[in-house]
Amino acid sequence: MTEMKSYWWRRIAGSLLVLFVVLILNFFLFRLMPGDPVATMLDPRFSPEAKAELSKLYGLDKPLSFQFLLYLKQMITFNFGYSFLTGRTVWEELATRLPNTITLLGSALLLSAFLGTWLGIQAALKRGKWIEKIVLWSGAVSFSFPSFFVQLLLLLIFAYAIPLFPLRGSVSVPPPIGFWAQLTDHIWHLILPVGSLVLLGFGGWALYVRNLMVKVLSEDFILMGEARGLPEKHIVWNHAFRTLLPPLLTIFLLSLPGIISGAVITETVFSLHGVGRFLLEAITGQDYPSAGASFYLLALLTIFCNLAADLLYGIVDPRVRFERRGR
Repeated sequence: MTEMKSYWWRRIAGSLLVLFVVLILNFFLFRLMPGDPVATMLDPRFSPEAKAELSKLYGLDKPLSFQFLLYLKQMITFNFGYSFLTGRTVWEELATRLPNTITLLGSALLLSAFLGTWLGIQAALKRGKWIEKIVLWSGAVSFSFPSFFVQLLLLLIFAYAIPLFPLRGSVSVPPPIGFWAQLTDHIWHLILPVGSLVLLGFGGWALYVRNLMVKVLSEDFILMGEARGLPEKHIVWNHAFRTLLPPLLTIFLLSLPGIISGAVITETVFSLHGVGRFLLEAITGQDYPSAGASFYLLALLTIFCNLAADLLYGIVDPRVRFERRGR
């Protein structure tokens, strides 16, 4: 038990150190970028006095060391201040956009994981047959094209040439009246971006699961189950699939931070009102509070997912707990 506590204290201390390094890089990298953030908020006709007043309002006239301490205080207390570009609080901007991003990339991740896992298992069970060849071919093809190219191609075909889906936006303008009408309209706008992400993502899952399953099916305990006459479904799902759970859970949890970082391209291509597009606008517009808050929350999510993956790995695989106790 003492060894386990020591292990987790080391993991938490390492995570806090990583978070502190991220905070330092977030602060200084944005301020080393060329350009003036105040200029993005000003009308060219404004006087130099107005520019100086605006810099004072946002604390940009203070020394860099004072700005850094203020920045640390804001990050620790989750008081991210006001966006330079919109004038609203950063929390308001994130609160209006986060549900769209979670719906888009969360559903895409779940569909890719379920579809890829099922196809990978089927390919491993039917080696040398047509389904394995399709899985291997689709997995290789999905890695061959950049995401923006596939998404633009889908927009060109299914939104412009054949107008089955909208060209842009998260909802219609004006939005429909009624809950079910709004829900249907939102799903209609999400079909194309979610479909593009599933199309690009399921192949990697399928190849990964197929390779793991092929290795597990050759283990001695699987051969012993077959020799005892156990049904194939029982062997596959109760024995082989349970062995796959630790690495699958790890990959799934480590993929969660990608629902924010991966949203930048998708939300920009489809003009969606989400966190990814907001992050891109904050970086290009030198919106320090918004960009710093977005990267800080992304770092927190990444660290949390790493710790959760480590914890769940020990829960689903008792051998990991025994190894840590032995150390």
